[in-house]
Amino acid sequence: MSTKPTTTDLQWTELDQRAVDTVRVLAADAVQKVGNGHPGTAMSLAPAAYTLFQKVMRHDPADADWAGRDRFVLSAGHTSLTLYIQLYLAGYGLELDDLKAFRTWGSKTPGHPEYGHTTGVETTTGPLGQGVANAVGMAMASRYERGLFDPDAAPGTSPFDHMVWAVAGDGCLQEGISAEASSLAGHQKLGNLVLLWDDNHISIEGDTETAVSEDTLKRYEAYGWHVQRVEQLPNGDLDPAGLFAALQAAKAETGRPSFIAARSIIAWPAPHAQNTEASHGSALGDEEVAATKRVLGFDPEKSFEVADEVIAHTREALDRGREAKGEWEKSFAAWRTANPERAAEFDRISAGELPAGWEDRLPVFEPGKGVATRAASGKVLQALGEIIPELWGGSADLAGSNNTTIDKTSSFLPAGNPLPGADPYGRTIHFGIREHAMAAAMNGIALHGNTRIYGGTFLVFSDYMRNAVRLSALMHLPVTYVWTHDSIGLGEDGPTHQPVEHLAALRAIPGLNIVRPADANETSIAWREILRRYTKVFGKGAPHGLALTRQGVPTYEANEDAAKGGYVLFEAEGGQPQVLLIGTGSEVHLAVEAREELQAAGIPTRVVSMPSVEWFEEQDQAYKDSVLPPSVKARVAVEAGIGLTWYRYVGDAGRIVSLEHFGASADAKVLFREFGFTGEHVAAAARESLAAATR
Repeated sequence: MSTKPTTTDLQWTELDQRAVDTVRVLAADAVQKVGNGHPGTAMSLAPAAYTLFQKVMRHDPADADWAGRDRFVLSAGHTSLTLYIQLYLAGYGLELDDLKAFRTWGSKTPGHPEYGHTTGVETTTGPLGQGVANAVGMAMASRYERGLFDPDAAPGTSPFDHMVWAVAGDGCLQEGISAEASSLAGHQKLGNLVLLWDDNHISIEGDTETAVSEDTLKRYEAYGWHVQRVEQLPNGDLDPAGLFAALQAAKAETGRPSFIAARSIIAWPAPHAQNTEASHGSALGDEEVAATKRVLGFDPEKSFEVADEVIAHTREALDRGREAKGEWEKSFAAWRTANPERAAEFDRISAGELPAGWEDRLPVFEPGKGVATRAASGKVLQALGEIIPELWGGSADLAGSNNTTIDKTSSFLPAGNPLPGADPYGRTIHFGIREHAMAAAMNGIALHGNTRIYGGTFLVFSDYMRNAVRLSALMHLPVTYVWTHDSIGLGEDGPTHQPVEHLAALRAIPGLNIVRPADANETSIAWREILRRYTKVFGKGAPHGLALTRQGVPTYEANEDAAKGGYVLFEAEGGQPQVLLIGTGSEVHLAVEAREELQAAGIPTRVVSMPSVEWFEEQDQAYKDSVLPPSVKARVAVEAGIGLTWYRYVGDAGRIVSLEHFGASADAKVLFREFGFTGEHVAAAARESLAAATR
């Protein structure tokens, strides 16, 4: 561990210091004006954020989406002013009025930074620690992108080489997700990742000694990170020269990720609020704001004071950005000339287009044969992997169960890893038993762009991932979650591993599409539709969760209407349908069995397969009514989970065959029989519904 960066060529003028002090008073004023927020960390972090945005990072405020830019992630999202004020100073489009509107309705400066809402915000980091994992994912995606387009370039010479800079607080590092993600980053030797720790020793409940006593730097050394500590100046402030030297040393360390601990004093230099928990999440108060301004040489009677020479100085970032981008464009043009085929691939991928003929590679499965949908998904991935190089992913140590290995001969592992197939640019990611970090890293990969990511685990473990999945939906990110072992059908592992409430709980997340295919052909169509949707709105749209069976299920003729989320799988015979049977996943074949019994009894019965409620709800009313005619009141929905999803579809006379309790440890066939998931039981429920509908 290095504690004293020894060299620096930092040019730091009185105008730079005045700009940093301006950041501090703007943070205090913004929170004071709205009456709530987090001023303390934005004040103490001002030298670090300023040094990054004005002295270190490669970025162009005039083009926030420039492919060659460094990425900046503020994991400690509550200190959003740390980012907003730098975006304002550098010229990203925020102006003083936006800071004055902090945390108010319709402003560009909400309480936590939101991707897609404010230019220059790379990710939505609300819950602490998410940003650490997002940054790890971005660094992974950067390496994979380099492998796609420029794998043979010497380190640091490719237009696809850039850095990922992240800032985390004490809370971020206490959250378990950051430990998972940091362990993964160290294992992957992500030399393009730098994490700056704001070590201010304060959380909401006071000094962090209340909860933490570990040696965080030794922990990161154990993860395999390059570790440095930057000492404070004698007055207690952060040292810009020390920060700059540490950041440069981190950038030069290409063989492992870098961790920089910067001991700060929260709310520095507020005379009475500094080093207090109150300054973490509360306005300082008029008197303390005025006192702080006096300490810094600002007029205590003025608010949001920014000297003309300060903003002129910081907006020079636009000139530096234009120059940096211009140099990059020269390098990029030279690469294009030297690599015409890869350049054409770059153009296709960056436009969100898929290779010609990709749909022809999708497998079609023979009707009648029993196939687990997880197995069908694996065959789809292997088929598409041969033609879609940007498609990659893996599993949280369950690849053999999830069937997520896209290429058995190629593992995304750093140089020097002894395992067969290890390749820094490999296709198959081994996330390890880190479900939460996997989901958040996938968000970072999607945010980085130019690849298509998926990741798998058991459906029951989506609970570990939920926070990150929710953020996938909030950011409209094109990530695909492959969740297998989707019901009590997984059998003997018992109730701890059998998802019951999970499908309904995941469907409750706005913007997340859950797809539970009935058979192998629906699985193939589902993957096709997911990839098509990402083609239409690459980088936007919605995340998808595939819920797939462990056990084999009958295969039916492929029906293109499966992409509409719900469709008529088997039509009623002998007249208009008298009853509708709606099923998903492994329960569709039970509806088919029930139909046979009902048809034999002279009851015309329609079976509707509904792999995705969300896709079905996107269709126009005429289509939905054609599948579920309003005139047919007798309806049964069957799904091996709680019935919460289905009440809107069955109506007052309808019945739901569901599982309103936990499962048990036994063979899957035994469990389905004992818990009433049989064709006979579904048919009985249909008769009950018919009776209720005719009263």
